Amino acid sequence: MFRKVLVANRGEIALRVLNACRELGIRTVAVYSEVDRDALHVRFADEAICIGPPRAADSYLNVPAVISAAEIADVDAIHPGYGLLSENANFAEVCRASNIKFIGPPPEVTRLMGEKEKARQAMKKAKVPILPGSEGILTTAEEAEACAKGVGYPVILKAKAGGGGRGMRIVREPGELPNLFHAAFTEAANAFGNGELYMEKFIENPRHIEFQMLADEHGNVVSLFERECSIQRRHQKLLEEAPSLQVTPKLREELGRTLCRCLGEIGYQNAGTVEFLMDANHQLYFIEMNTRIQVEHPVTEAVTGVDLVKAQLRIAAGERLDAILPPKLEMRGHAIECRINAEHPQRFTPSAGKITAFNVPGGNGVRVDTAQYAEGVIPPYYDSLIAKLITHGVDRAEAIAKMERALSQFIVQGVDTSIPLHEEIFRDAGFRAGEFDTGFMERFLAARAEAE
Repeated sequence: MFRKVLVANRGEIALRVLNACRELGIRTVAVYSEVDRDALHVRFADEAICIGPPRAADSYLNVPAVISAAEIADVDAIHPGYGLLSENANFAEVCRASNIKFIGPPPEVTRLMGEKEKARQAMKKAKVPILPGSEGILTTAEEAEACAKGVGYPVILKAKAGGGGRGMRIVREPGELPNLFHAAFTEAANAFGNGELYMEKFIENPRHIEFQMLADEHGNVVSLFERECSIQRRHQKLLEEAPSLQVTPKLREELGRTLCRCLGEIGYQNAGTVEFLMDANHQLYFIEMNTRIQVEHPVTEAVTGVDLVKAQLRIAAGERLDAILPPKLEMRGHAIECRINAEHPQRFTPSAGKITAFNVPGGNGVRVDTAQYAEGVIPPYYDSLIAKLITHGVDRAEAIAKMERALSQFIVQGVDTSIPLHEEIFRDAGFRAGEFDTGFMERFLAARAEAE
């Protein structure tokens, strides 16, 4: 096992990784920006090193600063958490060149899965279902028009290097394509430094399903089943649950087996999530793979009993999956996660500032992952996530009841939060009945606006 690990992140995920390291007897090093000097991940790490000014580009995304901190602290490995440098293949290569273990997949695999069109082709080769679309990058609007004619409208343009909904445009009519192609290209180029686009058939109001995977460094791969992430706004997930009400045991087993074979063929290692869209006929289509731990990993932990962050650490240290996981993987009960964000629940504007009162709920089947506290400050420079609230019950109805109770006892004062929005969602009859898709929030917010 590693002697010392540097956590190249901040907020709740940094604290989550620190906790896993401590339980495994690993010493930890936190890095922080000047504005995060009083953050809990700094307080609870064994060592802490300031790596720059508040802006992420000058600190948490500053590869030379992170590597210098790792070398000064003489660490064995770096855990990148999620976001920031977690899917940066160049950073993983620098770690390798510096003889520091990157806790994640090899940079070659990260790069392959990060290029969406290459990832599509890898999945297609392994017989994972993919959406009809372009065979490669579309260089002109004319090429895109020809492709769309073959695929059939509506289609969606996606950035090759995209994420978070940027560089994406839905095209419903041929006349819209030239302008939307230009808009998607420009947005992708500005956001990622790469404006290349590809095209897929667009599915109206799909479900968003993802499979949690683990792979060791000895060629073994397992599926830890699926999560449903259909409740989202502008391609940003608001809440997740496991299992999905739409995935049958047969589909779960067959697709899990296919994904294990595919990830084994590409040499995948560590944790990863394969994301799909489900159409009205319950057919799943691959959309992308995230080569890191996910924000919503606690719902999988709740239903399987597997600590995914500890598994990441143990895999990176060379252990085999059969030594890490229980003899038989199975799901028990139902889990739901709400992302509690520092934003206005109706205007969705960010809300930075000092937290003046903070109380987190507890009790059987309730988990809160957070790095915030009373008198803590939410800076304006980073993601607005305050906490993740997770409930686990014997079934979905109990998980919902626990979540409603927990939301009512979650107190955050001094800043606006998304707690009232979540409470509204859980009162919605369609959500409670499991009748939702990725268009749920658009319809929900439209109905709320009409009622007002």
